[in-house]
Amino acid sequence: MTALGPLALNIFMPSMPGLAKDFDVEYGFVQLTLTFYLIGLGAAQLVYGPISDRWGRRPVLLWGLGIYCIGSIACALAPSIVWLMLGRVLQALGGCAGLVLGRAIIRDLYDRDRSAAMIGYVTMAMSLAPMLSPALGGYLDTLFGWRASFAFCSLAGLAVYVWVIFTLPETLAQRGLGVGAAALLRGYGALLRSPAFCGYVLQTAFTSGVFFAFIAGAPFVVVTVMGLPASAYGLWFIVVSIGYLAGNFLTGRFAVRLGVDRMIAYGAVAQLVGISALALASWLGPLNLPGIFLPMAVVAMSNGLTLPNGIAGAISVNPRAAGAAAGLSGALQMLTGAIAAVLVGYGQDHDPSQYPMIWTMLGCGILAVLSFVGAAKFRASRP
Repeated sequence: MTALGPLALNIFMPSMPGLAKDFDVEYGFVQLTLTFYLIGLGAAQLVYGPISDRWGRRPVLLWGLGIYCIGSIACALAPSIVWLMLGRVLQALGGCAGLVLGRAIIRDLYDRDRSAAMIGYVTMAMSLAPMLSPALGGYLDTLFGWRASFAFCSLAGLAVYVWVIFTLPETLAQRGLGVGAAALLRGYGALLRSPAFCGYVLQTAFTSGVFFAFIAGAPFVVVTVMGLPASAYGLWFIVVSIGYLAGNFLTGRFAVRLGVDRMIAYGAVAQLVGISALALASWLGPLNLPGIFLPMAVVAMSNGLTLPNGIAGAISVNPRAAGAAAGLSGALQMLTGAIAAVLVGYGQDHDPSQYPMIWTMLGCGILAVLSFVGAAKFRASRP
């Protein structure tokens, strides 16, 4: 369920160059299909959570999955690039339901520490989607054309929809926030007035900023600065994915035993160690792929420790508003990641090297530590 959004985001990437020729438009115009998807994915996270707190997880999830299927079918049948953009927006608005409500459902079923473990396992499985879907999309595009990728998304969405109907009960025991615009703002305002919530959310947001700074800068470093083919980046990125999988696995195994805050602390330290190793490898010798991707694998592993536990901490501040908390947390993660990516791009325009990426990663890593310290302090001071 949670993998549908990342699947639709990444499976389309290999088809974008060919799509420009198919619709006879500029490549930059085709890139808007990705931009609109990200905008829809971020905006919808702010809405799904509070609505599900009021009306329940199951009906809101079914509506979201239905919209996802309609959007995927619209993309597969799109006669023009404009229709494809509209279909992508629907895909994002629907696929976002699984991302937000998956976390909220887990918090409905498990306590604070156990929910961190479950989120770790779910994230570990979900991370396979962005790792494998580009290859799947390229294979489908080669054999059947770009529409086949959206047909696959339609079938996947329909399968999950049927599964939810027959197997997933309502998990929300008590309704919480209202659904009007004023009620949404009040709900978010109440969460944002909690120092502990803000600390956890900012910790996850800045941790995401570290990762997106690397995503934005590393292809430039590998292809432009080092002069290597793009395939080298794709091959070595598997190492990063393995690190992320390992971190989420460790969260699933040890979150209950060690607790949310201790897991975040370990992950924050590991993240700074990985970023520092990346910086040292760049300063002490010529750039090489192991010196870039092996330290980043450590950073990715730390993300697997900090993100599930940070999310669990945020949605546990007020369990009755778990949906709103999950939505706000996810939206801020995407916003911070986007800002980090813009900073890296701006920096590399003026300094075409690895250093804008490294400095942005280091800054986000330090801010993540400070945010967690604040969250732990205020949580400890609560009666």
